[in-house]
Amino acid sequence: MTNFGYTLMTEQSGPRDLVRYAVAAEQAGFDFEVSSDHYSPWLTEQGHAPYAWTVLGAVAQATSRVGLMTYVTCPTMRYHPAVVAQKSATLQILAEGRFTLGLGSGENLNEHVVGEGWPAIQDRQEMLREAIDIIRSLHTGELVDYRGEYFQVDSARVWDVPDQGVDLGLAVAGERAIAAFAPLGDHLIGVEPESSLVDGWNAVDGAPRIGDGARAIGQIPICWDPDEDTAVKRAHEQFRWFGGGWQVNADLPTPAGFSGATQFVRPEDVAGSIPCGPDLDMIVESVSAYWKAGFTDVAIVQVGDDGQDRFLDEAARPLLEKLRAASS
Repeated sequence: MTNFGYTLMTEQSGPRDLVRYAVAAEQAGFDFEVSSDHYSPWLTEQGHAPYAWTVLGAVAQATSRVGLMTYVTCPTMRYHPAVVAQKSATLQILAEGRFTLGLGSGENLNEHVVGEGWPAIQDRQEMLREAIDIIRSLHTGELVDYRGEYFQVDSARVWDVPDQGVDLGLAVAGERAIAAFAPLGDHLIGVEPESSLVDGWNAVDGAPRIGDGARAIGQIPICWDPDEDTAVKRAHEQFRWFGGGWQVNADLPTPAGFSGATQFVRPEDVAGSIPCGPDLDMIVESVSAYWKAGFTDVAIVQVGDDGQDRFLDEAARPLLEKLRAASS
């Protein structure tokens, strides 16, 4: 059976509201919760970008059942991998084993802020490979010295290491990335419902098999609202950046850049790619593309801070019932 998650979208909500939504999502019956990890929102209209790790620490204490996950953290620019190793180990202890560390090669939007520029994709992937090696080593609790092409670690040890370790989910797309990273991760993260991602991962020697312990974790935006026009308006205002695709979204540096790049995107364009309105069956049909592609987990993004409480109060439970019935 497919697991269904709720997204703590740090780009659209403040920290206290995110913790409150996390509690409500657990009570509504979601299986897990994922958090974005941003320094900036995609668009100024979204208006938020609290520090995800502080939020997740609070969520770990405010919830007791749901799995938790970063979706995703870049451990190479804004954060040194040795620091990611320490804070993910701490969060796993606070969450009592419920946390998965989701990692990816990052976006210019968030990583350029430390003044180190924005490397080419080949360099970013090699940096991610080194970062994974460092994080894995430090999660053993042993003393680590590391000399790589991109990173150095001097006599480092993570003193508080969870007994169960920390699983790594890796965001990958494309045959070359899958071949390189599948053997290094525990779970696949993918934002397109493509069976080729799952099949490609499972075909790599040394990769943990999806469906046999490993998870394939997708994500999909929706904009539920009792009024369809209100939903379409909100989705266009908040999520018109979404259609740019990873190749564009990874490289633009500021919310102003995303605003310029999306100035000709129409509300009907957004409504064509994001299910909007009160029709739960339409939402289920959109989400079903993921389990049909072999994904084991799907995280829902309810677009916009406005209406989030109403979604969790009125729509989340019946939506989950329909999703579970359709996917079983």
